[in-house]
Amino acid sequence: MSWSTRELAELAGTTLKTVRYYHRIGLLDEPERAHNGYKRYRVEHLIRLLRIRRLVDLGVPLSEIPAMAGSDEHTEQTLRALDEELRASIERQQRMRDELALILRRRSLVDLPPGYDGNVEGMPEEERSLMMIFSTVLDPATMASLHALQPASRPAVQTEFDELPADADDATRQRVAEALAPIARDQYEAQPGLLDAKTWKALTKPVVLHGVVDLYNPAQLDVLQRVNALLGLNPPEETS
Repeated sequence: MSWSTRELAELAGTTLKTVRYYHRIGLLDEPERAHNGYKRYRVEHLIRLLRIRRLVDLGVPLSEIPAMAGSDEHTEQTLRALDEELRASIERQQRMRDELALILRRRSLVDLPPGYDGNVEGMPEEERSLMMIFSTVLDPATMASLHALQPASRPAVQTEFDELPADADDATRQRVAEALAPIARDQYEAQPGLLDAKTWKALTKPVVLHGVVDLYNPAQLDVLQRVNALLGLNPPEETS
């Protein structure tokens, strides 16, 4: 019993191009040719091709297959490594599915970094954008601290700050700053890690500073500076 290249490919459930490629990279031996010059494949070629296809379907790289043929130890190592990759991939995809399910329930979360799962309907666009920028410089633990500070309901003064016009007068700016300062102080006391040197350094990177300047108007920026002054916030000293 012998087959042509096309017949072999059909039997193995692959393509003519794939069989020729396996020949070219040395995975599949070339068969003898009939008197008319055509290749004639036999059972051993079919078995070899089926085994190659089996490993490929399992995700084994073609480059690993030759070594697996002559070493049970190498075969086990390759398969265990592949199994670990698949486990990690499945976990990652499950996390993605969980997050997608959450976003489908609360569409507003698509504009926020991973980990925000509460009611953030009242969070303005500027703050959502700032959270996205923070996620580029802060580690997951610090982002979780910021997430924990999101109130169940937005304070009225925070809404006033969100809507503060650029031409707000000095008295209004000072009043809003004095109302925001106690809220900010309570937040820092609840999450003291937000004031450590590492976080402070991250939050003063150019990408964050440019983001704040672009997202908030001059009156809002002035209020934020006044809040910092009222709290007496200074850059903490880094420890070696």
